[in-house]
Amino acid sequence: MSEKTIGQLFDFTGKTVVVTGGSMGIGYGIAKRFAEAGANVVIADIDAASGEEKVAAIAAEGKRALFVKTDVSSEGDVKHLIAAAVEAFGTIDVFVNNAGIYPSVPVLDMDLALWEKVQAVNGRGVFLCCREAARVMKEKSAGVIINVASVDALHPSMVGLAAYDASKHGVWGFTKNFALEVAKYGIRVNAIAPGGVLTEGVEHLTGGAIQTTATDTAAFAAKIPMGRMAQPDEMATIALFLASDGSSYMTGSIVVADGGVLLA
Repeated sequence: MSEKTIGQLFDFTGKTVVVTGGSMGIGYGIAKRFAEAGANVVIADIDAASGEEKVAAIAAEGKRALFVKTDVSSEGDVKHLIAAAVEAFGTIDVFVNNAGIYPSVPVLDMDLALWEKVQAVNGRGVFLCCREAARVMKEKSAGVIINVASVDALHPSMVGLAAYDASKHGVWGFTKNFALEVAKYGIRVNAIAPGGVLTEGVEHLTGGAIQTTATDTAAFAAKIPMGRMAQPDEMATIALFLASDGSSYMTGSIVVADGGVLLA
């Protein structure tokens, strides 16, 4: 393999990148960075209004982008997403599984419907997207899949996130086994384990009864050795690295970006 320049390593011109949960937070941060690097970007999200708005913003910068409304827990929706991406841009080079929910409810107060919804979105969604994206990538013997797990896949952060933690442990386990399965097809599969990230979702824990405040956020940040929460772009640049040839010998790996939380 010939060496590439720094510019070549992170040049995604002509590549197609799909990002689920791409209309806000970490997902949109990732989509913006790949667009900046020259990629055709497909934003998949259940929120059509926000998704169309973000695609318009990317297109206004002279980049190619497409929005596809997608519920990642639906096999039909995922197959439609893959077909739409291939129809628009010819193939899929990078697929980022970022979509996820994290309602905060203690196990003793949790009903079965909530548990199963979290597993469906966070677990089934990753399985469906990985399977369908890899089927496209296998045809050209190349591709990169990035699964956004969580630091909670390695250590619990708070009471109330048991369903979320179970799903993210599953994402990390699935990532390793799937990486083993598809390596022979030239497909690399890695994960990112973010710690606390300042996103819209953190401001209001989806589906739960906890409304965060500036005081809550400051208290959480105080527990982080680096003394602050991350910005979405700090996860986006990790995704860019994992998708690039700068990480060409990495598969089945996880990159922890938690400000030092696991050191405490």
